[in-house]
Amino acid sequence: MAGIMWWFVPAVLLAAVFALATAWLSLRKSLQEKELKRLYRDFHRDREHLEAHFFKRAAGAGKPRGAVWTHCDFEDDVTYARDKRTGEIRALVGITISYEAIEGGGMEEVEFLKEPHAATAVFRVDRGKWVTDGRAIMNLNPTEAVRHYQHDLEFVGHEPARA
Repeated sequence: MAGIMWWFVPAVLLAAVFALATAWLSLRKSLQEKELKRLYRDFHRDREHLEAHFFKRAAGAGKPRGAVWTHCDFEDDVTYARDKRTGEIRALVGITISYEAIEGGGMEEVEFLKEPHAATAVFRVDRGKWVTDGRAIMNLNPTEAVRHYQHDLEFVGHEPARA
């Protein structure tokens, strides 16, 4: 009988550890999903302000040199991604940028400025709040941006345009 107890106690302890680990992982996943839903809701709520701040920051960056941003149209869809290294959540929104050459800036005859350009506006979470640095990923839509930076980013959600 003592031989049976010797194996029974470790088996029960192992089962208990497994059950606790499973419960912990389930709870953690639930909390992460809840946090993502809150972030999606907050982005939608603050989107107009965030877009205005994005335009101000991006237009003030002086890129491309010799030109100014005149307009930025934002698409309705939002793609969400996570930085694999830091866990930081990002919202990626397709944009179309229009430029105008600065007189005397050497870009007046450049064909590049005459057509609107597709890009992706990048928003990120900092201390639980959405912010932007005015960073645009040029020539890629949000899905292409996540694929292009697949070593750094992973897709976590998509919010299609609301009807």
